[in-house]
Amino acid sequence: MKTTTNGRRSLLKKIAASATGIFGMGFLAKAETAIHSSEKQVGNISTDQEIPLFSGHTKQGNLVFVAGKGAHFKGDVAAHTKHVLDELEKELKSAGSSMEKVLKVNVYLADLADYDKMNEAYRGRFGKKPPVRTTVATYGGVPGDSLVEMDCIAYV
Repeated sequence: MKTTTNGRRSLLKKIAASATGIFGMGFLAKAETAIHSSEKQVGNISTDQEIPLFSGHTKQGNLVFVAGKGAHFKGDVAAHTKHVLDELEKELKSAGSSMEKVLKVNVYLADLADYDKMNEAYRGRFGKKPPVRTTVATYGGVPGDSLVEMDCIAYV
């Protein structure tokens, strides 16, 4: 009797694993199709060079990747953080997204001692469900003398 029960359990496990595999693969196939079925779109291309180095954002499928934004003026990290977040928001809107749709943020600080003050200015800017975030202090500073730079990934 024990063999029959174990055999039934084994069969049920195999069926469940197969169903999960089929439905999981279907989901992955849909996601891959969405990404590959649309053409890459770029926005706000930096035109201050003969051959542009980067775009302000790139869209592929339902994802938007926003280039790093910095603050290139005199001020403290709170003012720089507010400016950077305002610039991210503008870029997201121009791409058809919003701060509430941000999935991932990377924060680059010129000085890790500014972490708490950056957090004060950052808090609440992405709605009630904040994105995942990585924060690092850069060796040698952030380009352009900005005290903070951020980039992000969002959905449309």
